[in-house]
Amino acid sequence: MTVSIYAMTCGWLSMPMPFLIDGTEGVCRIPVPAYFIRHPRGTVLFDSGMSLRVQKDGAKALGEELEPFFEIFYEPNEEVSTRLESLEVDPADINYLVSSHLHFDHCGGHELIPNACHIIQQREWEAAHVPELRAANHYNPADFDHGHGRIEARGEHDIFGDGTVVCMPTYGHTPGHQSLVLQTETGPVVLCGDACYLRQSLEEMRLPAPIAVNDELAMRDSLTRLKALQSSGARLMFGHDPEFWAEVPQAPLPVA
Repeated sequence: MTVSIYAMTCGWLSMPMPFLIDGTEGVCRIPVPAYFIRHPRGTVLFDSGMSLRVQKDGAKALGEELEPFFEIFYEPNEEVSTRLESLEVDPADINYLVSSHLHFDHCGGHELIPNACHIIQQREWEAAHVPELRAANHYNPADFDHGHGRIEARGEHDIFGDGTVVCMPTYGHTPGHQSLVLQTETGPVVLCGDACYLRQSLEEMRLPAPIAVNDELAMRDSLTRLKALQSSGARLMFGHDPEFWAEVPQAPLPVA
């Protein structure tokens, strides 16, 4: 079956470079991606970008703990619902909304996708509802808890049952982070999310600073798994790599 993938830039943000790769210095301006996937039996959105609160109030909307670390570049019409218009897709018609994880720049647009079934790793959803873990991982229920129907996956989850769109656990950055593996006519494509921020992360097998890692061993294992997929021929879509992103066709052009 034919699977098509479309990339969308839903704003940008600046953050300390060590949050991406430990031992580095300075600040990095990074894209906030979301992906639309068209399958013969339905449609999928992988991540949804930032919320309209962030678009209006900037980093102040992130709260006192996060505000000092981020600068937001997010203009009207860059939200995921407007980006989908370039594909003539009504956000209300999307079937599945897959969260890589529940950080503000990946799930803040969930409220704009009202009717989709939310697919999340069970351990991520549970962590977001335990007060200590919610605080430790900087989750904000206002970003993601909007009453969607939900599938809480326990490990790999084959969305259409044919092996073409599969959620793959890549734990470590957060307790239940997941990536999405797609089988396209041009070969496998992996939407890494924050399991692999940058091409450099994979080339040098380097993790972010501890402040950006929930479980170092799990994240290193996830990075190793992604490296193996790349070595076997998969195309990896790195989570927030500005140089890589400059090469990625934007909707309405397909990535694959």
